[in-house]
Amino acid sequence: MATLVVKLGSSIVADDSGEVRADVLASVSDAVSARHEAGDDVVVVTSGAIARGMALMGLPMRPTGMEELQAASAVGQGKLYRTYDELLQARGVRSAQVLLTFFDMSARSHYLNARHTLQTLLRWRVVPVINENDTTTTDEISFGDNDFLAAQVAILLGADLLVLLTDTGGLYSADPRRDPEARLVPEVAEVGELEGYEIGLSTSPLGSGGMRSKVVAAEMATAAGIPVTIASGVDPQEMSRALAGEPSGTRFQPQQGRVSSFKLWLRYAKPTHGRLLVDEGAERALRERGTSLLPVGVVGVEGEFEAGDAVEIRCDGRAVGKGIVNYSAVELQRIKGLKTEAVRGVMPRATEEAVHRDYFVLD
Repeated sequence: MATLVVKLGSSIVADDSGEVRADVLASVSDAVSARHEAGDDVVVVTSGAIARGMALMGLPMRPTGMEELQAASAVGQGKLYRTYDELLQARGVRSAQVLLTFFDMSARSHYLNARHTLQTLLRWRVVPVINENDTTTTDEISFGDNDFLAAQVAILLGADLLVLLTDTGGLYSADPRRDPEARLVPEVAEVGELEGYEIGLSTSPLGSGGMRSKVVAAEMATAAGIPVTIASGVDPQEMSRALAGEPSGTRFQPQQGRVSSFKLWLRYAKPTHGRLLVDEGAERALRERGTSLLPVGVVGVEGEFEAGDAVEIRCDGRAVGKGIVNYSAVELQRIKGLKTEAVRGVMPRATEEAVHRDYFVLD
């Protein structure tokens, strides 16, 4: 039995006018029910709520104002899920609507609650249909047309495969709609192999992701040891092959150096609230010895943050990494550059580390 996360972008959920592509969703439901019947756990992550709301309200183009985006999502969200529910129910599969926000992924307690909810649904043999809760957060672009959300869901569930369905056959060396010489990339062993490829943003009037956000999502998931397939969502056979784990589209192989789910959450999900500038000695200690960052190595503090917030760490303009800080910005301004004994003279109950190595990830 495997756990699969399947993500559908706006471009395959709805056409350019915002009408649901019923044939595509029917094919997806066929493939999902087939894997479900085979004993696999399947999670669907979908975009398209804003597009659906636009069509229902007769809006000629995607709104730019936040309140209009949220209103369009509110109109389309329930109708879109109802389509999935009816299609899956007709195939003997129970489903549940799950709405997540960026905060659910960025706050550790919410992250764990989301995991427990999804695990319970899967234990009940229910297919979760997940979308970002656009009506209470930012619009879909905050998750890159939900590619980022799908990767986060795959990581928190420890999925065996993440499938990103798109309106192209996979990742190409250039945009196949503009370059006849573009070739399909069947396999990516290391994300660094993609340097020099023309990986663009969304060209759809309804979406906000594009291939670039899918590659970032693949990098996130493969760093957690999860293989990723980018495949066609409009070709039923290719889609079925992708969900079955067979060769289809572009396969991103898991990375050798595994990263813990906590550090992936820290790197990709927890937002930064400020910046610590460190000296070269601190940078070497962080990069080469994997030590914690002490106040003595901090030469500058930028932004406003509290203890427990994530901060970016830089040295001479170079990004070093990201970590959860043990002090507020005001406190660090007082103790930066001081050795531990001097820090305790200013703050008797101070912790030794400004950022502990267990709560730090290199850039």
